[in-house]
Amino acid sequence: MLDYHLHLWPHSQSDAVTTVDQVAAYCERANDAGVTEIAVTEHLFRFTQARDRLGGFWDDLPGDALRPGMAAYWDHHARVDLDQYVETVQAVKAAGLPVVLGLEVDYYEGRMDDVADLLRGYPFDVLLGSVHWLGTWRFDVLGDPQVMAEWEVRDVDAVWEEYTRAMEELGASGVCDVFAHPDLVKIAGRVPAGKDEFYDRLAETAVASQMAAEVSSAGWRKPCGEEYPAPPLLRRYVERHVPLTTASDAHELPDVAHRADDLRALLAAAGVSELQAFRDRRPHAVPVADRPRLVLPDRADRADRAD
Repeated sequence: MLDYHLHLWPHSQSDAVTTVDQVAAYCERANDAGVTEIAVTEHLFRFTQARDRLGGFWDDLPGDALRPGMAAYWDHHARVDLDQYVETVQAVKAAGLPVVLGLEVDYYEGRMDDVADLLRGYPFDVLLGSVHWLGTWRFDVLGDPQVMAEWEVRDVDAVWEEYTRAMEELGASGVCDVFAHPDLVKIAGRVPAGKDEFYDRLAETAVASQMAAEVSSAGWRKPCGEEYPAPPLLRRYVERHVPLTTASDAHELPDVAHRADDLRALLAAAGVSELQAFRDRRPHAVPVADRPRLVLPDRADRADRAD
């Protein structure tokens, strides 16, 4: 079992530093839940290197009234050094803990070549691809009244169309390895009557891009009240032999490996016995294991190995 979508800090936290003990604690909590490997996948937009290369992309996007909110969101988040993050996670790997180095990468319309160039040369194991905003509308920030006001006035079918098109373009860019929370657009509980068309397109996008798709417990913690992807979309992935990962999308320690047993049961019911793990952006299969528990190195042993 994997937890291949983990953040080290909640969105409320701005300045932050990655530490070996923090990542090790994530490994230990996941191991207690029968998860044999984790991927630390902090948001790309949290890093100053992304701000310097991509900041201001919102100036070219539709949504004038929402533009200041996007700028403030980036100003709050883009405070962390990418090189320090990479070095720390690599040190945990060197210490023998079951962690791989990743990022969650948003779709930037017309800028994915810049994203690829920014990430080139870093030793990432896996890159998650996500769509969190449509134009300047950060549709999943449900605590923002302006975001929720948009949900009240926008046509649900049009929202799903725009989201699906962005996911198709993200897949076609070839930048990422896994579609994270692939039907995130349902987060507020707004689903169109003709959702099957969108499920078909999202499944075909995964096939065409040769990307894996994430099965995530995070949706159980959101207003939509169901896992990502929805059962009809998961069924399409399985029928089309799309590789799968599993994830909690935790932003703090208590949510690491959240409802891992429920995800395990979900996969068993769908007839899924293997997941796709990654090293150096290269995929390999791992079993959906029945709650194995590893013997992890203690802190002193970790320090010796990292040295």
